[in-house]
Amino acid sequence: MNTKISKQGILSSLEDALNSGQIYPVFQPKVNHLTGRMIGAEALMRWNHPVHGSQVPDDFVPMLEKMDMLNKADITMFDHVCKFQRKCIDNNVPSVPISCNMSRFDFMHDDFIDNMEEIRKKNDIPSKMLPIEITESSAIGGIDLMSKTIEKLHHLGYKVEIDDFGSGYSSLYILNDLMVDVIKLDIRLLKGRMRGRGGAIINAIVQMAKWLDTPVIALGVETMEQADFMRSIGCSYVQGYLYSKPLADNEFIHMLLDSDHEAMSPIITAPEMEIDNFWDPDSLETLIFNNYVGGAAILSYMNGKPEIIRVNKKYMQEIGMNMTEAETLKSNLFDSFDIDNRKIYEKALRDATESGNEEICETWRNICSKTCGNDKICVRSHIRLLGKADEHQLFYVMVQNITLEKNQQEALARSEKTFRYAAEHDKSFAWEYEIATKKMRPCSRCIRELGLPPLLENYPEPVIASRLFQPDYADAFREMHDKIAAGEPYLEKVFLLTDDRLPFIVRYTTEFDENGKPLKAYGSATPLEHDKKE
Repeated sequence: MNTKISKQGILSSLEDALNSGQIYPVFQPKVNHLTGRMIGAEALMRWNHPVHGSQVPDDFVPMLEKMDMLNKADITMFDHVCKFQRKCIDNNVPSVPISCNMSRFDFMHDDFIDNMEEIRKKNDIPSKMLPIEITESSAIGGIDLMSKTIEKLHHLGYKVEIDDFGSGYSSLYILNDLMVDVIKLDIRLLKGRMRGRGGAIINAIVQMAKWLDTPVIALGVETMEQADFMRSIGCSYVQGYLYSKPLADNEFIHMLLDSDHEAMSPIITAPEMEIDNFWDPDSLETLIFNNYVGGAAILSYMNGKPEIIRVNKKYMQEIGMNMTEAETLKSNLFDSFDIDNRKIYEKALRDATESGNEEICETWRNICSKTCGNDKICVRSHIRLLGKADEHQLFYVMVQNITLEKNQQEALARSEKTFRYAAEHDKSFAWEYEIATKKMRPCSRCIRELGLPPLLENYPEPVIASRLFQPDYADAFREMHDKIAAGEPYLEKVFLLTDDRLPFIVRYTTEFDENGKPLKAYGSATPLEHDKKE
């Protein structure tokens, strides 16, 4: 029968408990919910009293703190974990990093870390296999001491995890001042409601952790619903009864042998870029992002779900449709795509991830805003990978609204198709003239009957040299092209063509780009006699 031990009982029993193995660790796995693989474990303190039986840590640990005896229990736990890791190594058991807890009372003992190091070296265990967990509450009243302790642990090669994050009242203060390697997030804020205020706060903390390049472990996960929610907001690492209760050492060894393992990955890795600078309002990257580049966004992408996490003003001007920035950040990017355009965009994301190079794609989107209603726009996206970890990628995307350009191209294509169709079904010859490059592409009838090549450079000089246009009409034909380059929308003139001096009406219709600059001209030559009949 288990009974609660008194303060005096703890005081009189502690030394014997430490020496006889009554205080010992149990191990609770940490798991990647995305893959089902184990990434580590936490050693949790237990006390099996020979008279009073199993003691609840919440009952005896606070008493140990008050009597300044917790440091002895913590160093004993560390010794047990080192011996367990040594046992795994000696018996070829594939182990994982096992974290040990360090309280604020341990910080006050100058020799605590030195004692840890002596035990670790004696058992010959790499420090990376022994992460140290500190609680958020440990920082209260001693942030400077904790910061120096973390710095010393880092110098010795230990990873530092902050435990029960979110359970106190100084969370943002802690994130700002302590260089921890992992955040263990207390999900009790959820209280069973994934989409309530607690869920929004949890989501915000996970997003902040992403920006700080700090992995997050959801602590106390008991249901699949909780684990799936955490994964949906970008936190796939979990610890709790959903995967396993705390296990005795023999049970944990069986689990190590039977399960797959993987290393914990950082949220984002990008060795060639300073990603943090994108969140620094005074950095050069932010200055360029906001002022000198065109429309730009930072896009997070994980498991097929995109999330726009930052945009500049020019992005809103390009495709915002008078939407607010908040509306854009809340919207699901893929809701604006049909199936085919989503496939195009996702392929560009995959290609950018695999190649490391900039990828360009053009996609049509249906944008809806309260002000402008629905509209269909075409966007050219330049996509570059900023960083990645596991299934999570971060992209830098520059955008350009090319709807007008695409509509004009379609109009040009329709015009070209009409010209070519007419040329094939009457006595006319037709061609396309690129004004800037002076390239001419003749219709199939021109190629077939006049012997022209598929492409003529420096037009109109080749047809003048071939005497298709007679010398006495050469200057008039050149003048026609000068007027086209100057922006004349429509020209028509009679020319005597070929050595037979047959009269043709030559017509040009000019197409312009979105800035009103002459882009292309479509020419035709119709026999005068045929034209009069028409």
